[in-house]
Amino acid sequence: MADINNDMEIKFNVILDENKIPEKINWEAADENQNSECKAILVSVWDKDQQNTMGIDLWTKEMKVDEMKQFFHQTLLSMSESFLRATGEDKMVADMQDFCAHFADKMNLIRES
Repeated sequence: MADINNDMEIKFNVILDENKIPEKINWEAADENQNSECKAILVSVWDKDQQNTMGIDLWTKEMKVDEMKQFFHQTLLSMSESFLRATGEDKMVADMQDFCAHFADKMNLIRES
């Protein structure tokens, strides 16, 4: 019988310049056997003892403003989907998705086809 490891490890490697600004960000997920470079990360963790969220928000100096707008829009959409799966609050998720559409409109992310 095979030994099954249920642990999952995700690693971030951030290379800083002389001013401690991220130049390069790599991430690795052991279970996916993936090692990729990225321009930004947003990580939130829930501290059960403090009952609050702690986060890591990093982006490289090469990340363009338009990319950041798109990154935030997609992150907000993903958060609304996660919120629905976690809570089943479909009415609130509809409001969140309405905001995402508003955000996309205000940030000129909607492209006419």
